[in-house]
Amino acid sequence: VQLQAFGGGLVQAGGSLRLSCAASRRTLTTYTVGWARQAPGKERTVVAAVSYSASPTYYADSVKGRFTISKNYANNTAYLQMNSLKPEDTAVYFCGVGPGRWIPLQNVNEYEHWGQGTLVTVSS
Repeated sequence: VQLQAFGGGLVQAGGSLRLSCAASRRTLTTYTVGWARQAPGKERTVVAAVSYSASPTYYADSVKGRFTISKNYANNTAYLQMNSLKPEDTAVYFCGVGPGRWIPLQNVNEYEHWGQGTLVTVSS
């Protein structure tokens, strides 16, 4: 499984970014796809995930209502749309895949593959 995440950058608080994760169609339709983040000195935590079937979805309380995870089968890409960004969203963001289950995986240890991270910096 190969995953490539990109789209990070520097944005002001209140702004938006969209992260992309390139994968194969088989990956998107077989595995749970999730986005996790890791801030300096902190553990990696899952912030959003979607089941192999594209629903249901999971969002951490800290991002609920601001982030949206989606999959586009036309270009074999998973997205994380991040709106109303806050300084505390600053972290390296990773896309990952794990066993395809109806309930999206919420624990980072359940994921089997991670792509390289992309840095998101939110300035105040």
